[in-house]
Amino acid sequence: MRERSAITDKPNPLHVRIRADIEHRIMSGALKPGDRIPFEHELMTAYGCSRMTVNKALSGLMAAGLIVRRRRAGSFVAPQRIDMAALAIPDMRTEIEARGATHGLKLLTREITIKSDGIAIGMQAAPGTRLLELLCVHLADTQPFALERRVINLAEVPPAEAIDFGTIAPGSWLLENIPWTEAENRISARKAGHDAPHLGIASSTPCLALERKTWRNDAQVTHVLQSFPSEEFSLVAKFSSTPRT
Repeated sequence: MRERSAITDKPNPLHVRIRADIEHRIMSGALKPGDRIPFEHELMTAYGCSRMTVNKALSGLMAAGLIVRRRRAGSFVAPQRIDMAALAIPDMRTEIEARGATHGLKLLTREITIKSDGIAIGMQAAPGTRLLELLCVHLADTQPFALERRVINLAEVPPAEAIDFGTIAPGSWLLENIPWTEAENRISARKAGHDAPHLGIASSTPCLALERKTWRNDAQVTHVLQSFPSEEFSLVAKFSSTPRT
């Protein structure tokens, strides 16, 4: 199943907006670990809504691991997990700018799909989950640098539906706004094949394929496959034989 993909689709339900507002305050640092979230009655007054709507928003934040709820005490920003910073996820925009080039983005397709067998193979989500599927080309000084296929779990990242990813790189936005607790990278080499026209290269050109999945607690947030012409990209890892203090 596929839904109309225009960004001007009907607005998200109020509980989604409440959750997004609180999540933004947490990610921006306005609310820090241990800070109290406004009480339910305060949120009801602020948004002019029912307790059920507020409860649904807070339940979503708790399921995402962003808040903890204490009986009779209220809701609080959850402490950060130590392993959140254990693996760095590179930002495409930063990678290109570090080469002295200007980052550009060309959004080729944007679709909202409903998770079912055969759709978004790399995304672990319950059937019926709404997914945002993006295909875009990252540019370095107007030249194709990488082709990116990305799937975002809208159940975990509701605000993504309203973002114009024609002007904002999906990976950059996710890194700046959405916390993650676990990531998996898979690197392989293959020919450009069907990606060749988007990258401006021959179909036989060797490419490096970087597949990444990220999770927030037990829920998968995104799945991305990036293809780079082999001469445009290299991976460097620096290790030390002695632990740093």
